[in-house]
Amino acid sequence: MYLLLSENNLCSYYSFDKNPGIKAKGKFVSERFAYLDDESIAGKLVQFSSGTQTNVTFELPQMHCSSCIFLLENLHRIDPGIIKSQAQFQRKEAFIIFDPRKISLRKVVELLAFIGYEPYISLKDVKEKISPRFNKKRIYQIGVAGFCFANIMMLSFPEYFSSGNIEQNGLKETFTWLNFFLSLPVLLFSARDFFVSAWKGLQQKFLNIDAPIVLAILVTYGRSYYEIISGTGAG
Repeated sequence: MYLLLSENNLCSYYSFDKNPGIKAKGKFVSERFAYLDDESIAGKLVQFSSGTQTNVTFELPQMHCSSCIFLLENLHRIDPGIIKSQAQFQRKEAFIIFDPRKISLRKVVELLAFIGYEPYISLKDVKEKISPRFNKKRIYQIGVAGFCFANIMMLSFPEYFSSGNIEQNGLKETFTWLNFFLSLPVLLFSARDFFVSAWKGLQQKFLNIDAPIVLAILVTYGRSYYEIISGTGAG
């Protein structure tokens, strides 16, 4: 892979991250993608195709850092048959436009696999994508976070308006502990995906974009919970 990047002046790829890219495991065998030469199969994968341009989106599970984005968005420098490539980091997808007269769909997939970003291809998933569906879990997570946020802010009004000096005994503690319990669903349910993604990154010995988000969440919650439990603040 180094020789390929060196020949195309893309060695700056290695300067973006301490451990850029993911090392490919096993021996690369191009024949495994021979089925993509079948026009009926290829037609189910592409989003648009004409005599001079073909658009396709691939899911790339190996994408994890800024160096990945740099390399994937410079595929046109590796093969002139690729007109444009755009990485969608959060969805771990790459949108690629290529010239079918210069490079085939199979060759595009082989190139991605060779540089360590083998696409996840499932014809079953392609059929399901014809009718887009909302991610209900994500909607529930946002809904729970919004509900808890609104109620926490409402319960915090007495603390704000009284400058922290609520005269009625026990009222301040009641509001504080209600906020504490309302924040738990946000931490354990709404923010769960951040923790899962960060943990998977650590298992692969790299820090993805979710790691600093998780760190900020833990520091904020830790400080708030300490203030609530110790009675030194409102949290």
